[in-house]
Amino acid sequence: MPATEKKAGNSRQKKKSVSTKKRSNDLTMKKLAKKSKSSGREAAKISEVPKKRETQPARRSGAAFPVVGIGASAGGLEAFETFFRAVPDEPGIAFVLVAHLDPSHVSLLPELLQKQTKMKVEQVSDRTVVKPNRVYVIPPNRNLGILRGVLHLLEMTEPRGVNLPIDSFFRSLAQDQGSDSVGIILSGTGTDGTLGLKAIKDETGMTMVQSEESAKYDGMPRSAISAGVADYILSPEKMPSSLLEYVQHESDISVPDTITEMTKSPEALQKICIILRARTGHDFSLYKANTTRRRIERRMNLHQIGKVADYVRFLQESDREAWSLFKELLVGVTSFFRDPQAFEVLANTVLPSIFSDKPDDYTARVWVPGCSSGEEAYSVGILFHEHIQKTDAHPNVQIFSTDLDEDAIDRARQGVYPESISADIDPERLRRHFTKDDDGRYRIKKAIREMLVFATQDVIKDPPFTKVDLLCCRNLLIYLGPELQRKLLPIFHYSLKSNGYLFLGTSETTGQATDLFAPLDKKWKIYRRKTTTITGQAARELRLITPSINPADSVGSASIRQAEELSSLQLAETILRQSDTLPCAIVDNALDVVYFHGRTGRYLEPAEGKACLNIVEMARQGLKAKLNEAIGQVTQHRRQVECRGVRVQSDGKLLSVDLTVKPLIEDGQLPGLMMITFNEISAPKTVTLKTRHGTAKVKRISAEELEQELLHTKESLQTTIEELQTSNEELRSTNEELQSTNEELQSTNEELETSKEELQSLNEESVTVNAELQGRIEELSKAHDDIKNLLDCTGTATLFLDVETCIRRFTPKMTGIFPLAGSDIGRPIRDLSSNLVKLELDSVTTHVLKDLNSIEREVSSSDGRTYSMRVQPYRTATNVIDGVVITFDNITNLKHTEKELQTRQRMLNTAAKASRTGFWEWDIANDSMLWTDGMFDIFGVDKATFQPTLERQIEFVHPDDSEIMSKEAIEEYKKQSNYELTHRIIERDAGETKYIRVWGEVSFDATGEAISMVGTVQDITQTKTLELQLREVQARWTTLTEFSTDHLLFLDVRGLIQFVNRPFLGLPRDRMEGYPLYDFIPSRHKSKVRKILSRVGETGESESYVFEFKVKNRQTRMFEGRIGPVVADGAIIGLTISVTDIADSERSEMS
Repeated sequence: MPATEKKAGNSRQKKKSVSTKKRSNDLTMKKLAKKSKSSGREAAKISEVPKKRETQPARRSGAAFPVVGIGASAGGLEAFETFFRAVPDEPGIAFVLVAHLDPSHVSLLPELLQKQTKMKVEQVSDRTVVKPNRVYVIPPNRNLGILRGVLHLLEMTEPRGVNLPIDSFFRSLAQDQGSDSVGIILSGTGTDGTLGLKAIKDETGMTMVQSEESAKYDGMPRSAISAGVADYILSPEKMPSSLLEYVQHESDISVPDTITEMTKSPEALQKICIILRARTGHDFSLYKANTTRRRIERRMNLHQIGKVADYVRFLQESDREAWSLFKELLVGVTSFFRDPQAFEVLANTVLPSIFSDKPDDYTARVWVPGCSSGEEAYSVGILFHEHIQKTDAHPNVQIFSTDLDEDAIDRARQGVYPESISADIDPERLRRHFTKDDDGRYRIKKAIREMLVFATQDVIKDPPFTKVDLLCCRNLLIYLGPELQRKLLPIFHYSLKSNGYLFLGTSETTGQATDLFAPLDKKWKIYRRKTTTITGQAARELRLITPSINPADSVGSASIRQAEELSSLQLAETILRQSDTLPCAIVDNALDVVYFHGRTGRYLEPAEGKACLNIVEMARQGLKAKLNEAIGQVTQHRRQVECRGVRVQSDGKLLSVDLTVKPLIEDGQLPGLMMITFNEISAPKTVTLKTRHGTAKVKRISAEELEQELLHTKESLQTTIEELQTSNEELRSTNEELQSTNEELQSTNEELETSKEELQSLNEESVTVNAELQGRIEELSKAHDDIKNLLDCTGTATLFLDVETCIRRFTPKMTGIFPLAGSDIGRPIRDLSSNLVKLELDSVTTHVLKDLNSIEREVSSSDGRTYSMRVQPYRTATNVIDGVVITFDNITNLKHTEKELQTRQRMLNTAAKASRTGFWEWDIANDSMLWTDGMFDIFGVDKATFQPTLERQIEFVHPDDSEIMSKEAIEEYKKQSNYELTHRIIERDAGETKYIRVWGEVSFDATGEAISMVGTVQDITQTKTLELQLREVQARWTTLTEFSTDHLLFLDVRGLIQFVNRPFLGLPRDRMEGYPLYDFIPSRHKSKVRKILSRVGETGESESYVFEFKVKNRQTRMFEGRIGPVVADGAIIGLTISVTDIADSERSEMS
C-alpha cells in the first residue's frame, strides 16, 4: 500500500513578523498533544459517551452477523475464560480465537473453553464456514485466514517465535469484513496484534484492548495502546457488554443517513474542524470532505452517537476525543515499492538524469513529504544506493523525510519492519539492504539509513526544503481538497531545482498547474519542473512560508556536513603557483586559514587570547564586518563577491583596500574552500583645517564616500543580525537534532525491550504449554498406572522392542519366559535365551516390522506351558512405526479346559447322534432361535439355507398335534420353569412323519417375565415304532397264553421266574413270579433240574423232562415239561418251560 500523507494544513498563514509567536503557539500545541498522549494513550472511555438520542434504520455493509477476532498469548487462557463467562448464550456473533500455541502439541483450548460457554466451541478445520453463536479456535502449527466468511488454514511460513498469527488473521479479517470487522487483544507478551488492529482501524472497524492492570501479561495490550489503535480499553469481563452495544448500535445506525446529515449541514463539519484546530493546531477544513465524514462516522459508531450535533457537543467536552479524532484522520497506510513498475521508471530514467553532467561528489537532495513510517522513503533510498553502486562516481544522497505524525516518524527512524515486508521486496534486494534481527524483524542497513533524515513537518504551513532534485509525494494529494492541492503544488515547484522531478501517486495529477510541471511519464505520474516564475497569490503565500535559510540546516545539519578529507595545503599551493596573485589567504569551510600568501600582516593580525586561525577573528579594525558579510554571501550564493574601498586601520594608518572573496573550487572537490584577496589602493589626500584650537591635517573624504560607508555599515549590521538569527536557528537545529538522537536512542532501547518482551512471550507461551502439558502429564501418569494395573491384573506378559528389536520395556510377568532384568533394557532380543520351544523371536519381529502385519500363534515352553503369542507393530499417535509389541498370554489351563471340553463335546455329540437328539435356544425378547446340527437333521432341512424361528418350527408340527404347539400352549409353557411334551412332525423334504420328544427350561428376569428358553428335541420315531410293535407282540402273546392249556413259565439266566401265564400249583401268579424255580422243586430233583437247565442254556437245544413240583400240604405232583432257550440278538437271555399235568392227561385219556 502506498505511503500516504497523514496531514492537513492551515488555510491561512501568519505574517513573517509574527512567525516567532506562531512557532510558540505550535510548540504549545505539540506540548498539549504530548500531554494528551501521555495522560492517556487510550481510547475514549464509555463513561464519556453521551446517551443515544435516536437510532436509524438497520444496515450492515458486510455479513449478516459480525465476526470478532480475539488474540491472546501468555495469560490468555484466563482472559478467554473470563471473557466468555460474560458472553450471552446467543449473542448473534461469531468469535475466532487466535493464540500462540505450541506447534508440536495438541491444543486443549477448545475443551477448556467449552466449559465456560453454551456456544459450540470447535477447532478450525480447513474451509470452515463461519456461523453465528459459534467459537472457532485456531489449531496448532497453522495460520488462519478468512475469505467471504470461510476460514482457511494456512501453512506457517515463519519460524516459531517470529510467526505473528494474530496480525496475520486480523489483516485478513479487515480485508474480508471491512468496517464490520472487530479485533480484540487480550493478555500476552510481545507486540503481535498491534499491526492487525491498525489494519482493522484503517478499514474503519472497531478495536478493543484489555486494560494493562487486568492483564496477567501486559506486553501485547501495552503495545496496542501505545500505538493508538485501541478504541476501547476494558477488562475482559466488561468487554462483551460494550461489544454487544456497539454491534447493536452499528446495526441501528444508517451510515448513508449520517453522511447525508453532514452533507446537508456543513456547519456541523466546520464546527468539528474548528474544535480540532483549537485542540491540535491543525486545520482539516480543506481536507477532502468524504474522507473526513467517514472517519467522523466511525468515531460516532464507537461512542454510539446517532446525531452529528450530539457528536459536536461531545467533542467540545472531551479533549481526549479531539486527539483521538485527529489520529483517526491521519491515514497511515504505507508499504515498500508500491507500484514496482513506477519505481523501475524512476530508477532507469530519473536517477541517471539527476547525476548526469554532475561532479563525482555531487550531493543529490530528495524530499519525501508524508513519509508515514518510512517505507517509501527507504524505497527511494534503496534505488539511489543501487544506482551509485553501478557507477564509478561517489556522489552523496540526502533524503529529507517528513510527516505530521510524530509516532510514525519515530517508527521510521528505527528502520525496523516486520518480516511480512518480504511480500513487497524481492529476496535479493531484501538480502542486500536489510539485516534480520533475532526476533525475525528486518532492519534497514546503515548505508541506507544514513542517507535519510526524518523530521516532523506540516507540509502546508512549515517551510519547505529547497533545491531538491527529486520530490516524492505519492498519495498525499488524494486526501486534500482542491484548494489545498492548488496551494501545495507551487510549494513543490519552489522546492525543486530547475528541471527537478516530481513523483506522484498513480491516482494523482498536477491538475491545472501545467505551467509549473511538464509530464515525463503520464502513466506513472512523474513530472519535470518547468522554469517558471510564480506570481500572484501563490507567490505571496510562498513568501509567507519560505525562510531565509535552508531548512536542511535545521533538520539534518550533522548529516549534510560531510566532505572528503583532502589535502587543502597541497591544493592551495598548486593554485597559487599557477597564478600571480595579490596578498591573500585561503580558508576552509570553518573559516580557518589553511594558507597565507604575500604580505597579509597589514590586514590580518593574531587575535588576542588562545591561538586562533579564524580569519574573521584575525581581521584588523574596519575589515571584520565587510569580510564577514562577503564570506556569508559567498557561502550562500557560491559566487565571487567584491568589496571596494574598505577602510582598514593598520599600525595607526588608514588604508583603503579592495577585498575579494571567491570560492576556490567550483566542481565540489573541496566544498567551502575560499580565497580572500587584499588589493591596497592609494590613500586619500590630506587637507589643513583651521580650528579654534589650531590647525590639523586630515584626509579628504567626500560625502559620497561617507554615505557609501554608512550604507556598508548598515548592511554589515543587517548581516550581523541575520547571522545571529542563523546562529540561533543552527543552535535550535542542533538542539532538535540532539533531541532526535535521544529519541532514536530511546527507540533503540524500546526495541531492545520489545525483543525482551518477545523472548518473554515465548517463555510465557512455554509456561502456558507447560501448564497444559502438566495436566496432560497427570492424565498420562494416571493412564500409565491404569494400564500397568490392567496388565498386572490380566497377567499378560508384555515386551516392548524398538525398531532395532532392542528391549525398550517389559512387564514383570515377562521374566517367567525370558530371564530379564532391568539391566537388559537396550539389549537386542536375539541375545537373550528363552524357554520357548522352536521359536525364533528375532525373525518374527523382523518380519512384522517389514510387513507391518500382526502375527498371532500358540507357542509352548519347555516346562509344558502353552502361551498365546501376539506380535504387532508399535504405532505412535502420529501413526509412525516405532518398534513392536509382543504379548504372551498363559493359556495352559485354557488349553487343558479346551481339551476337556472338546472331549466332552465329542461325547455329547456322540450321545446326541446316537440318541438322535438336538439342542435349541430361543431368545424370546428378540424372537431369535439357535439350533445345533442335530436339530437340522431331525427336521430334515439344510443348515446353509434354513434360518430357524419359532414360527417356522411350528410349521413342521403334524396337523393332528397342532394344539400342542399353539400360541396359547406356548404361552402356558412360558409360565413353567420346565416342561416336556411329545408330538409328531412332518419332515419337509421326504414328507415322513416323525415322533419327537421336546424338553425345555425357561429363564425369567427380575420381574418374572420369561426372557429365554433352552432345551432338547429327541427323535423317538424308532422307539415309538418298537413300542407299537411290542404292544402288538404282547397282545398276541397274551391271547396265546390265555388260551393255552399248558402252564408256561419264563426264567431268566439266574433261574428266577419272570412270568407265569396262569395260577400254578395252587399258587397265584404273584406268589411265583420273581422266585427261583428251585423253590418249587423237591430237594431230590433239584440237582437234576439244574443240570438240564444248564445244558439247555449252554447248547441252546430244547429238552423234555418230567418234573415233580411241590403242591399244597407238602405233596408233590408229576408234570411233563419241555425246556427251551429264549434267544435275543444271538444270545440266550432266558429259558421257557411248558409243563402239562400228567395226572390230568391220564384222566383225560381214561375218560
